[in-house]
Amino acid sequence: MNVQRSLRENSVGESIGREIFDFAARIYPICRSITGEGVRETLREIGAHIPLEIHEVPTGTAVFDWVIPQEWNIREAYIENEQGEKIVDFARSNLHVMSYSVPVRQRVSLAQLKRHVHTLPDQPDLIPYRTSYYAENWAFCMPHRLLESLRDETYEVVIDSRLADGHLTYGEYLHRGETDEEFLFSAHVCHPSLANDNCSGVALLTQLAKRMAGVKTRYSYRFLFAPGTIGAIAWLARNEARSRLIKHGLVVSMVGDGGGPTYKKSRRGDAAIDRTMAHVLRHCGLSPAILDFSPYGYDERQYCSPGFNLPVGLLQRSRFGEIPEYHTSADNLEFIAPEHLAVSYRLISEAINVVENDALYRNTVPKCEPQLGRRGLYGMIGGDKDAAAANMAMLWILNLSDGTHSLLDIAERANLPFAVIQRTAQLLEHKGLLVRHDTAPEKPAAPPR
Repeated sequence: MNVQRSLRENSVGESIGREIFDFAARIYPICRSITGEGVRETLREIGAHIPLEIHEVPTGTAVFDWVIPQEWNIREAYIENEQGEKIVDFARSNLHVMSYSVPVRQRVSLAQLKRHVHTLPDQPDLIPYRTSYYAENWAFCMPHRLLESLRDETYEVVIDSRLADGHLTYGEYLHRGETDEEFLFSAHVCHPSLANDNCSGVALLTQLAKRMAGVKTRYSYRFLFAPGTIGAIAWLARNEARSRLIKHGLVVSMVGDGGGPTYKKSRRGDAAIDRTMAHVLRHCGLSPAILDFSPYGYDERQYCSPGFNLPVGLLQRSRFGEIPEYHTSADNLEFIAPEHLAVSYRLISEAINVVENDALYRNTVPKCEPQLGRRGLYGMIGGDKDAAAANMAMLWILNLSDGTHSLLDIAERANLPFAVIQRTAQLLEHKGLLVRHDTAPEKPAAPPR
């Protein structure tokens, strides 16, 4: 089965990059945090495209070493000077208020105000993104240039927010395949107006899940949209037994800019998804980076914690924390582009195609090379590089198809794209030179280190 082709054909007549971008733009203005109505509104938008199952975890619920916090919602917030001017207004940018700020309504001096303001002195025209999930506090975020321009006078500060018992909310969708073994896709939905981090990941996975409807797959595909850290922890706590079905996984974030692409390996380091992504990126025609696992980043930290050690890596374009737009108001809709989103979609669809079709074959004519010419298979013409590559693919496949080398093994050894090896293997099977031996064996999980 060619899943990559099926996903592409489902987008005939459409620009997948534009569709992903348009959905990212739709959810971009929503004020999201780790709990609250913003998360629910975002999940409703996703649910308009796929049959999303919504889960609510009550405040106070223990999830391993964590406890679900109170729910946070905000209506308005502003700083007003003595002339009645709103110099900072949450209505203009939801980055202006530190997430989880407790309610406040008081008049303060400039000196007092500055103790509750976050800026970026090195990027004086940008608004930073800040949070205080687990410590009661309040603060505003503003451009440093604006802070420096404030007069020494009295300011009215208002944050009309509410912290109360409620729920943490997450959504998931399961595309059922021929087996119960799963490929997990995970995107965090807790950031407010940050286009790349992570409207891009949420939008891409929504469109991917939408296009998988009706596509026949070997694996089942689980799409999880949850708040960062606490959401993934809550899902794992509620699905500990089911997590053993996860054979491949990708956390998807920051996939809308033109950097990278970048893949961070799972904790195992040699899982099938690690080999798959390394292979796909090596042949993507860009300038990829493959990083070893580290316990810092997105929710791969939770999936790869030693008690789970799941085969889950992280796909991004530019690396988080290493670009000037990261966690600032510069991460806006002008920072992402349909063409970059389309490339990210293609990379993921290619990875799906690899894990779906990696298999073991056996050469039916193993003693010396079979005569390809009389079977109409040997098409090399002097100077025809494409024919030469196809012929080399045939030779590699016939030589290594001994029931122990998978198609991915052969693609890596031959330094050819998996899709070329896959198409050629299908041709050789049609001509009777290959027989399916078995699906590629899953390597045992590496012991915790």
